[in-house]
Amino acid sequence: MLLIFQLSLFALVATSFLLIIGVPVTFASPNGWTENKGTVFSGVGLWFLLVFTVGILNSFVI
Repeated sequence: MLLIFQLSLFALVATSFLLIIGVPVTFASPNGWTENKGTVFSGVGLWFLLVFTVGILNSFVI
């Protein structure tokens, strides 16, 4: 169970890092928002899913 928690936490940190870098780049590029809107929303959805997953797994690890 600890390994699953650690992998989920790593995925959350990696997704957060990618969103921190990717969202401003998307907004700064010309026509970036209209072309990459789906990708940004998918990344945010994945981030929320990982937040809830890490929160649930945290209750099992402690």
